[in-house]
Amino acid sequence: MEAKSAKIRLYVDHPLGQGQSIDLAREQAHYLFGVMRLAEGAAVALFNGRDGEWLAKVAEAGKRGGRLECIAQTRPLQMPPDLWLLFAPIKKARTDFIVEKAAEMGAARILPVQTDFTNSERIRQDRLQAHAVEAAEQCGGTYVPEVAELQKLSRMLDHWPADRRLMFCDEALADGAPARSGLPDDPAASERGTSEPWAILIGPEGGFSEAERARLHALPQAQAVSLGPRILRADTAAVAALTLWQSSRGDWR
Repeated sequence: MEAKSAKIRLYVDHPLGQGQSIDLAREQAHYLFGVMRLAEGAAVALFNGRDGEWLAKVAEAGKRGGRLECIAQTRPLQMPPDLWLLFAPIKKARTDFIVEKAAEMGAARILPVQTDFTNSERIRQDRLQAHAVEAAEQCGGTYVPEVAELQKLSRMLDHWPADRRLMFCDEALADGAPARSGLPDDPAASERGTSEPWAILIGPEGGFSEAERARLHALPQAQAVSLGPRILRADTAAVAALTLWQSSRGDWR
């Protein structure tokens, strides 16, 4: 059985290794055998965010359960850069979009934050985590970023790590923004590689308050950047910021 024979990738919360047996939950069995119509002997690619990707075969198939058996590792664990994405939740579908794209584009951790002008006061952390898992399944990732519970931005900044730099996307810079947007060139970035701790902060639909903007500009680790001469929607800004960071500091170089 070859790795390319596996047309389906599945995340499992279970150790993976040579000969390892994985019992499927009812929902997983329904997806594989009821929806995708797999039979015994079919190939499935598995990952758990820890042990890389493994080729497995269906050992037992049933309507309410089943069992897979690991055959061989097809890819080692590929860790993303040490990058956090902080964003203020917006409408449901667009929040889902941000989480999905952050997982696809290599964020190591996703942190929803409540700002002064955040419209949403609560999130479904379990649902957003499921979206991160689905994104990793579909894009070939072997790592799934954690989606944290919603917390106040002010409280997070109170305990901001001294070694983690913060790329603060300030929409106020869009008015008369310089021709060059994003992070400035850093000749030493290549030597440091992708291990330097960073975070990206995207504001809410109503923008940051003046108090928040002043605090962010005063934070030693923060660096205000422009995303160009147009004010972007929050979900667009998240993708644009991740692209800029990955191309200049991340693992796209």
